[in-house]
Amino acid sequence: MVRVPKLNRADAEAALRNPLAFIADRWTPDPRTVRRAALAALVMAVVIVVTGGAVRLTGSGLGCPTWPTCTDDSLTTTRAMGFHGVIEFGNRMLTYVLCAAVGWAIIAARSQKPWRRGLTRLGWAQFWVVMGNAVLGGIVVLVGLNPYTVAAHFLLSTALIAVATVTWQRTREGDAAPRPLVGKAVQQLVWFLVAASVLLIAVGTVVTGAGPHAGDSSEVERIHIDWEMVAKLHAVLAWIVVTLTFALWFVLKAVDAPKGPLARTRELFLVLLAQGVIGYVQYFTHLPEVLVGLHMLGSCLIWIATLRVLLSLRERPEAALDVPGPSAEVTVGSHA
Repeated sequence: MVRVPKLNRADAEAALRNPLAFIADRWTPDPRTVRRAALAALVMAVVIVVTGGAVRLTGSGLGCPTWPTCTDDSLTTTRAMGFHGVIEFGNRMLTYVLCAAVGWAIIAARSQKPWRRGLTRLGWAQFWVVMGNAVLGGIVVLVGLNPYTVAAHFLLSTALIAVATVTWQRTREGDAAPRPLVGKAVQQLVWFLVAASVLLIAVGTVVTGAGPHAGDSSEVERIHIDWEMVAKLHAVLAWIVVTLTFALWFVLKAVDAPKGPLARTRELFLVLLAQGVIGYVQYFTHLPEVLVGLHMLGSCLIWIATLRVLLSLRERPEAALDVPGPSAEVTVGSHA
């Protein structure tokens, strides 16, 4: 059995003043624990996007018609609200699971020895993005699923995935200054790939805002634009991303790049191909809900894979510790 330490009054006061420092003084997590905590936060960031898509695709966006409570008279869903209320309220509850995962990542990063301030700050960045998106989600409900606020809600979730991906990567690196593994030309090509991916995701939100899945069975405002035309633009951007990825893989092979960037580029290419198949099938089958949901998952995976390509272009070894050398007296004494 694990022995629980006794806490005196001074310990209790210290825990109240700074609970993270109090935990860090008494717990040193294994590096694998820190990595798993960061990965759990990333997984939950993707899960919350996919379940949010399920809310839209089942027409449950206004299953809880107000916020922060579910109805004017009830904090939770009621039997009268039926299936849609359960779906919408369930997605809200997953926000607390996401907060718990992010909280675990923050505590693990803060407790690691030596303390890595940058990693802890990335954890807190995730927390504040989650809080901001929770408020924005409430606004989405209060304005009746306005498509522009829905798009902003998704894009902020994409930003959360970006921070979570960087955090996960940093748990597997040191804190020394980054050293590039490829030349500037390759780095610039990857930045073009990242920019094209951002544009692809942004246009995807316009397709959703103008498309047939409004998010609720009632009349919901849509973006007044031909969604099929925007869908074709989305497809063109997807092909640009695929082309840039293939070009990057070819360049990396030509310059005999390290295995890391090559492997990450290959992974991105495979995810893009799978996403492209889903995208075309859903378009020609008139957007069935299941395929749209898979397409949203694919969007998250493409974004993660793109960021991993970017992060693979450099390495960050462990920072060298400044260990003082032997004193002059010790040196002299050793020759005596």
